[in-house]
Formats: sequence, structure tokens, C-alpha cells
Amino acid sequence: MVLARGRAARAAAAAVLAATALALTGCGGDDGFELQDWHAPGQNASVGDVLIRYAHVAEPEGEPWQVGDDVPAYVWLVNEGDEPDRLVGASSSGAESVDIVNAGGKPLPDGVELPPDKLRQLEPDRNHLLLRDVRQVVRGGDFMKITLNFEKAGSVTFGIQSQVPVYDTGPTPGG
Repeated sequence: MVLARGRAARAAAAAVLAATALALTGCGGDDGFELQDWHAPGQNASVGDVLIRYAHVAEPEGEPWQVGDDVPAYVWLVNEGDEPDRLVGASSSGAESVDIVNAGGKPLPDGVELPPDKLRQLEPDRNHLLLRDVRQVVRGGDFMKITLNFEKAGSVTFGIQSQVPVYDTGPTPGG
């Protein structure tokens, strides 16, 4: 896989996310948009009626995540079924535990509800996953296994990647 870096990568990612947001909200006029056909950055998977998109570990800032760090992970979930489902848990062999937490880091023991045909974005400053006490150094681009457990759809295990840091290589102001 070829990874793009720098401003061009950020601009491309922003354009993809903006187009996706427009399509998901019904704006933008692309009535033929099908989420399951969208190849988002990050890892994609599915189990039962749940689509998993853009699953990734947060980009390390400055230096790699260290053994013992609590590392955020983000994912978009869509329940294509007719009945609500719920993300009830997660685990990873690369961490002591994985919690579903709110924006402040407090565990959500009941998980996250997934209403039919609604996008749930587990992202920064929202509910998200937190890999507690990682067991290995995690650099940008590294993979680890994660399992997501859903109340009705069941469980799925897949590789989740730490986002590669994107550094601004442009000239510094006044420099």
C-alpha cells in the first residue's frame, strides 16, 4: 500500500470526508452512494448487519505510543438492520483491555447504541474506544488485532492500523 504524506494527503482526506458527510446526510445529490462500497482510509470490516469503517488507532504525536500508554481508537459504525444493535465491548491482544468511553474518557458500561440506518462516529471529543495499557510500542503504520463485540451482530476480529503521522513540511511563518 502506498501512503501519501503532507498537505496533499490531508487535503485528499478532508475532501473524502466532506463528500462522505454530504452523502450520508443526503446532501450533495449522489443518490447512488452506497456506504458498503466506500473504501475509507483506515480498516473496514462487517459482521451481521453492522458495517465497520475507518477503524484506526490515533496517530502518535511526536513519538510512538509507549508500552503502558492508553491509546484512543476511532471507528465509524452503521447498522444496516431493521432493529437497533449495540457495540457492547472490544478487546485486543495488544492491550490489557479495551474500553468504550465517552469524550472525557469515562467508561460506558452499556456500550454504544446503533439505531438502524444511522452513522455512529466514535471519534475524538465523542464516544470512542480506548486501548488501556498497550503491550507494545505502537508507531504510525503499525497494525494490531482488535475484536469488536455487538449485542446482535456478534463479534468480528480484524487488523487495526495506527495512523501514520502527517507532518506539515511547508515553510514556517516568518522563516
